[in-house]
Amino acid sequence: EVQVVESGGGSAQSGGSLRLSCAASGYTGGALCMGWFRQAPGKEREWVAAVDIQNTSTYANTAKGRFTISQDNAKNMVYLQMNNLKPEDTAMYYCAVASEGYDDCSAAWEYNGWGQGTQVTVSS
Repeated sequence: EVQVVESGGGSAQSGGSLRLSCAASGYTGGALCMGWFRQAPGKEREWVAAVDIQNTSTYANTAKGRFTISQDNAKNMVYLQMNNLKPEDTAMYYCAVASEGYDDCSAAWEYNGWGQGTQVTVSS
């Protein structure tokens, strides 16, 4: 079974930075997608960023220009560097892994492994 563990969440002021880390295990070969999603209270889960097996990164419009996703395939790690944080970034952030197939790394249903979440809180 795929196991995913996130870390690095915490509190930051508006304009500050945080880096989230994710360690994945329980599958062979490289992940087809590694991605980040977030969910704020009372809102739907939304896709934030993803990187695929070709090392192509994609971002939601809310993340583009501020967040950077990167991966270390050898270590099955993925990171999310978040700069210029805003209060609207406050959410539980989830790391996800697609190890068996994918068509669109922004679609939650593509992923077969999910972490427990790490909280990010941004104050004004």
